[in-house]
Amino acid sequence: MPAWLSILLVMVIVGIALNPSSAEFSWFLRLRRPAWLTFERWIPLIWLAIYACFYGSALLTWRAGGGNGLMAGYLLLLVLVQSYTLVICKTRKLSSGTAIGLLGWLWGLVLAGAVQGVNHQAAQLLIPYLLWSPVGTLVTWQMQRINR
Repeated sequence: MPAWLSILLVMVIVGIALNPSSAEFSWFLRLRRPAWLTFERWIPLIWLAIYACFYGSALLTWRAGGGNGLMAGYLLLLVLVQSYTLVICKTRKLSSGTAIGLLGWLWGLVLAGAVQGVNHQAAQLLIPYLLWSPVGTLVTWQMQRINR
């Protein structure tokens, strides 16, 4: 199976496997958001762009000879990012999401550093996530304060 298809299939499988149920997600949607979060309707498009960057970064890394270790690093990052909402919905604790968001961002930094040595462009494709992740973590942290 070609690398482009393998990476895509893994991303889709992880996305489906780590998705909360409709009932769990409806609880999450009922939570109050910070007043400054006026761009919430754009968040799915932002994540779609970030996932496209993940895909491109992983593919470039694989083609540059990054190997299984770096692919495992991408998989871990994907699992962390995708489990954010699932864990919040399952535990009904926003603090869990804040912790996962921070852990994902830290792992993203480590992965970007490792990828930098293999393919500079692949590392640059992780920048959108590294910029967006702290925003999501801040939103979750503020949601904790207004949804006691």
